Amino acid sequence: MRLSVTSWSFPALTLLEVAWVARALGLDAIDVGLFYRSALDKAEILSDPRAAAEPLRGLGVAIANYYHLFGDGLADRNIALSGSVAANLRDLERVLAFAEAAAIPTVFVLPGIVNPGQSREAAARVAAQSLRVLLEVPGARQRLCVEPHVHSWAESPALVRRLVDETGVRLALDYAHFACLGYRQEEVDPLAPHAAHVHLRQARPGALQAKFAQGTLNVPAMLGTLRDAGYDGYVALEAVHQDYMGTLFDDVLTETVALRDAFNHWRG
Repeated sequence: MRLSVTSWSFPALTLLEVAWVARALGLDAIDVGLFYRSALDKAEILSDPRAAAEPLRGLGVAIANYYHLFGDGLADRNIALSGSVAANLRDLERVLAFAEAAAIPTVFVLPGIVNPGQSREAAARVAAQSLRVLLEVPGARQRLCVEPHVHSWAESPALVRRLVDETGVRLALDYAHFACLGYRQEEVDPLAPHAAHVHLRQARPGALQAKFAQGTLNVPAMLGTLRDAGYDGYVALEAVHQDYMGTLFDDVLTETVALRDAFNHWRG
């Protein structure tokens, strides 16, 4: 396993500055996305994937993962929304071409929400149907993964495991989203064999992000579970400063260093 850091952890920094911070912390990879000052140009990714990939080669770090939103926000064109799959399919072909050109091993998308008029069961059914189509795009089974998250339809380990069983999709696994909702770490552990990418931050029941010393996640146990499950990809440090779920109040740099040190101490 190797460390990266998410570019959206530092909303005021440019992408190059995020790369500099990563290197200063001894990290050789970053995750990229569509948010804040470091945002990639989504329109360029969809219109000219190779041109969009070119600037990433000059950052001096590897790109561990790309976080893609199909629509404008969490609701627009989410994969649990009926009628969105055709447009998302067209975009995914371009996104995967971009990832290949930029040597990005994984791309994660979100599982979708419970849309107006839906039940959770209906959202799960549409999302599974959509994913089965999306995973037929060449390269999707190697690169595409889904991140279960708070406020999606996929908020329990059991629902996520059912999605994996029904589609074969792999996961961008973040234990914090489950811990926040009160699930025990051992309830999340069975998802580890299905991880294609991992996010790491501290959390506790009721708090999606906690200061390292105040969280309830057992980080060494988590890392050991991932290793024993055969995971050998990136572990992305994802302490954030966002107006979402009370994550505006932590010193992101201090928390990132604490997470890095915990990983390095466990690795020995």
